[in-house]
Amino acid sequence: MKTLLIVRHAKADWQMPGQKDQDRPLINRGIKRTELISDFLKNKNINPDLIVASSAIRAAQTAKLLAKGLDFNESKIIFNPNIYHWSHVDLFDVFLEIPDDVNTMILVGHNPTLTDFSNIFLDHPIENLPTTGVVCISFDTNVWSDIRKSTTKTEFVIFPKMLQ
Repeated sequence: MKTLLIVRHAKADWQMPGQKDQDRPLINRGIKRTELISDFLKNKNINPDLIVASSAIRAAQTAKLLAKGLDFNESKIIFNPNIYHWSHVDLFDVFLEIPDDVNTMILVGHNPTLTDFSNIFLDHPIENLPTTGVVCISFDTNVWSDIRKSTTKTEFVIFPKMLQ
């Protein structure tokens, strides 16, 4: 059994004209909502074996906040610059490199890719994965590269506004 938590990065700053999109940092509201989600995940006894995130600043900061909240060693986060540009189909390439001894993984990235990726597995598709939203899916497989053809179960879908 493999468990994947798909997490959209937290709310980021749009206030700096001319700043590259990949360089936008989180705003305080995004940080607070990520801490709220971390608390929820901790209460659900989520213990990730691995966190993989886009290398864009806002995704990297979100991954680090989740790591801190879940007592995961921040230095073990894998930052993949391709996640920023990849489509939901390309995203399957991430799982080709995940060791099969990893049972619970958090993937932090961007929309619309993560909404589209989540909807491949969800029984009830979502219109939009909001910032710091989480989709948790379990896969009936022992091999990450087989998740596309595995039986799935939606464990939960949670958005920060549901917790406030």
